[in-house]
Amino acid sequence: MMSPNHSSDDRASPPHHHFRHTPLQIIHVVANFLRIWSIYSMFRYLSQTGASVVLFLFACLAPAAILFLILQKPWKGRPLSNTQVVPSIINGFITALYLVLWGKGLKSCGPVRAILGEYSGAVLGVLSGVLYGRRSNLWKKIGGLIAMCASFYLLSEGWATATFSPFSWQDREESEAQKEHVLGLKHMLIPIIAGILSALRRVIARRVSIKNQLKRRLHALTIASATCFMFPIAMWDAIIGSPSESNGKLPFSAWAFFSTILFGNIVIFYADSIAEERLHMVFSSPRHLMAASACIIVMEIVYKMDFSLTGFVICSLILGFGIYEATSLERNRKDSTRQSDLLNGEFDNPIEMSSLPT
Repeated sequence: MMSPNHSSDDRASPPHHHFRHTPLQIIHVVANFLRIWSIYSMFRYLSQTGASVVLFLFACLAPAAILFLILQKPWKGRPLSNTQVVPSIINGFITALYLVLWGKGLKSCGPVRAILGEYSGAVLGVLSGVLYGRRSNLWKKIGGLIAMCASFYLLSEGWATATFSPFSWQDREESEAQKEHVLGLKHMLIPIIAGILSALRRVIARRVSIKNQLKRRLHALTIASATCFMFPIAMWDAIIGSPSESNGKLPFSAWAFFSTILFGNIVIFYADSIAEERLHMVFSSPRHLMAASACIIVMEIVYKMDFSLTGFVICSLILGFGIYEATSLERNRKDSTRQSDLLNGEFDNPIEMSSLPT
C-alpha cells in the first residue's frame, strides 16, 4: 500500500514539473520576440526601399536552407524512404506558396494583420470535426470559427490602428505614428489564406515524421525544396517586376537580412519544435497567441506604428476565444490524458502529442 509520504510527494510533483519547464517557456517567448522583431524589420525595409517581396524572401530562404542542410545533414543516418521524401517535397511547394502570400500580405496589410493572420490555421480544427464525424462539440467549433472571422473582420476595419479604432482618443494629427488605411476583408484574405497554408504544412510535417530527429532532417529537405520552388518565381519577379516595386533591385540591409535568416527561419523552428515536444504547445493555440500579442505590443510601441492598444487587445481576445473554442475537442482529450497520468502516478512521463491539425 502506498505510504502517506509517497502520496504527498506525488501531489507535490506537478509544481516542480512546471517549474522545470520555465526555462523552456522563456526560451520560446524570447525566440518569438526575436522572430516578430525580424518581421517588423522586414516590413520597414520593404516599405522604405520598395524592394520585391519575393526576391527578399528568396534571398533569405536560400541561406537558411543551406544552414539547415549543414546542421541536419539529411543524407546521413538512416536512409529516408520515398513515403517521407515525396511528402516533404510537396510540403516544400506549400511552404513556398505560403511564404509568397504571407510576404505579400505583410507588405499590404502590415505586421499586426500578417502575424495574427497566421493563426487562421485553427480553422482546420473545425474542418476535422466536420470531416471525421466528431459531432459532440461541433457547435463550439462553429462558434469559435465565427469568433475568429469576427476578429479578422475587425482587424481589416482598422480596429488595431489609432487612426480608425473607435477606442482611440489621442490627437491623431500630432501622432508620429505611421498612418494605415482600412483594407477590407478582400485584402485581409491574403494573410488568412497564408495562415491556413502554414497550418497545412505543419500537419504534413507532423504526419510524415514521427520521431523528432527525423522531423528536423525532413524539415531541412522541405526548406531546400521550398527554395527550389521559389527560385523561378523570384527570377520572374526580378525580370518582370510590378509597378509598386523596384524592378530587379534588392538594396542590402544587414539587419533585415540577418534577422530574417536567423530569427525568422532557423531559431523559430527549433523554438517551436521545443514547444511542441516539451511544452505540448502547438502554434495555433491561445497560449502561443498570448505570447505573440505581448511581443506585438512592444514592437508597435518601439517602431511608433499607427497602433491602438485597446482595439488590438479586443481583437486578440476575440481571436484567442475563437481558437480556444475551435480546438476544444483536442484540448479536452489532452487534459483527460494528463488527469489519468496523475492518477496513475505518471505525471513526469511524456504525454502523447495532440493530433490537432494546426
